[in-house]
Amino acid sequence: MKILTFSTLFPNAEKPGHGIFVETRLRHLVASGQVEARVVAPVAWFPSSHPRFGSYAKQARVPRHETRHGLQVAHPRYPVLPKVGMNLAPLLLAQAVKPAIARLIDEGYDFDLIDAHYFYPDGVAAAMLARHFNKPLVITARGSDITLLPQYPLPRRMIRWAARRADAVITVCNALRDEVVALGVDADRVTSLRNGVDLELFQPVERAADATFTLLTVGHLVPVKAQELIIGALPLLPGVRLVVAGDGPNRGMLENLARELKVDGRVSFLGAVPQAQLREHYGRADALVLASSREGWANVLLESMACGTPVVASRVYGTPEVVAAPEAGVLMAERSPRGVADAVNALRAAYPDRAATRRYAEGFSWDDTSTGQLRIFDAILTRTQPQRARIFAHTSL
Repeated sequence: MKILTFSTLFPNAEKPGHGIFVETRLRHLVASGQVEARVVAPVAWFPSSHPRFGSYAKQARVPRHETRHGLQVAHPRYPVLPKVGMNLAPLLLAQAVKPAIARLIDEGYDFDLIDAHYFYPDGVAAAMLARHFNKPLVITARGSDITLLPQYPLPRRMIRWAARRADAVITVCNALRDEVVALGVDADRVTSLRNGVDLELFQPVERAADATFTLLTVGHLVPVKAQELIIGALPLLPGVRLVVAGDGPNRGMLENLARELKVDGRVSFLGAVPQAQLREHYGRADALVLASSREGWANVLLESMACGTPVVASRVYGTPEVVAAPEAGVLMAERSPRGVADAVNALRAAYPDRAATRRYAEGFSWDDTSTGQLRIFDAILTRTQPQRARIFAHTSL
């Protein structure tokens, strides 16, 4: 079958880690040999690539077309309007992308199905595009698109509209599935297919002997990730060191907090780390800590476990489905510096065998996810293709 993957969450030459979980799932699906895929990953328009514009300049430098891991990716531009943009985003996105999709079809890639990721604005725009091009649609919910955005009245109505018009909805954990069903979507059309982990990329590494217990946290330095709770726990964890992998607007605040608490000598900020280099950091750490207030399915948890490193994590949404055995790690009783410290101490008191942690992660390969996607796609095309053929024949007369 031929599919068109559509999402603003997709890596590009300027931001290779952006939405990498969407690319990874697609790569494994294509590797099954049963799917051919093209990607349309729109990028917000910006007029200048001059370095003084920082991240906006990088956005402008994203190529219009590129090939990543054998996948052909188009990056059409779409307008983003300040202040009013949130409500208009789906329509602006759909209108901007229509020509790029029409061109794909004209060039011979008449795909069977749209595979959209993230419900707002992407999934809503995809529902508009599916109706325009008369194609089946599957939307994958991934986290804040369902746990946060439906709190706003208009996005909530549009998300419900898109979900009801999709032929199927996929969620990355059971907790998100419950949230989608609570929006009024028929439970029979919502399937939970968890993310897997790349077991070839993430493997145990040789560890040097080190008496210092080292924590690692990986992720964007933004409020939802709450790295300040981990730094705040360090005064309660004498002698424990923290390595912070990631960058973002909260970095200055986090550095100041470490100085204020007089733990800056025990905190190292690495900045953004390419995914291919994360294995070494996971492998050298004694525990990964994730204190997020929201997570759909946090890939960093399985990446760490695949390297043999257990985790300490907040008990939010899909995380208890990932950390579901003693060899995986420990869930915090509360999201606070004390909660982080208590969970770290609990892990140290009953530290799992690192080989057992790796074996636990091996139960989360991408094979089951790809099989589940193929089953959903096949069922949709079996049901809809004869009907769409009749519509096409009628409109051609």
